[in-house]
Amino acid sequence: MTDTLLSMDNVQRYYETPAGTVKALDGVSFQIQEGERVILLGPSGSGKTTLLNCLSALDSPTGGVYTFLGENVPRDHSEKMTSFRRENIGYVFQFFNLLQDLTVLENILLIQELAGKKDSVRAKELLGLVGLDAEVNRFPGEISGGQQQRVAIARSIAKRPTLLLGDELTGNLDTETSNKVMEALVSACQQENITSVFVTHDEGLVKYATRVIRIDSGKIVSDETIDSDEEA
Repeated sequence: MTDTLLSMDNVQRYYETPAGTVKALDGVSFQIQEGERVILLGPSGSGKTTLLNCLSALDSPTGGVYTFLGENVPRDHSEKMTSFRRENIGYVFQFFNLLQDLTVLENILLIQELAGKKDSVRAKELLGLVGLDAEVNRFPGEISGGQQQRVAIARSIAKRPTLLLGDELTGNLDTETSNKVMEALVSACQQENITSVFVTHDEGLVKYATRVIRIDSGKIVSDETIDSDEEA
């Protein structure tokens, strides 16, 4: 039986603008269980990225309760929020954010070193996990966009996060490359026992999720479990 990793109860995120109050999140409630792969689907401006930022403690909710492993997540306190992210969260960005003057392997080793867990054997294993055994000594500019994104996945997993988040991580990739990236992601999360939540507007990625939460106008409009192939 799986345990609850995180819970959001009536979470709101409001912004005051000259035109009035913008309700980016308007009373969002859900739980995520350990090991789930959740996709947040919604149109531009629906609130899905705001929700991801609250999950990662990059942003603080205006109201509501957010708990992680049974404890309230820090809010409105930058140092405590930073500590929470460092200890629990991995993040895969749309634009890779790899250091161009470091090799693929060195990009992984740097993150390990910052987390106090430098281990070249594990770094190479993670690159093998995402299918990049042969690219360890190449520089980011020498490999394709899809390969760079797989390096970014390995790098995010290197710090052993409890929760892996991504915002449109295949947004710059073609369909075939997106599928390869998502297959690598699913495999890595399964083997490393990492829970993941990803924002996208691409319906084609639903097959890689165990659950899909659709959001529009700051509200959850549907929440469904997906009978996905374990091998995705």
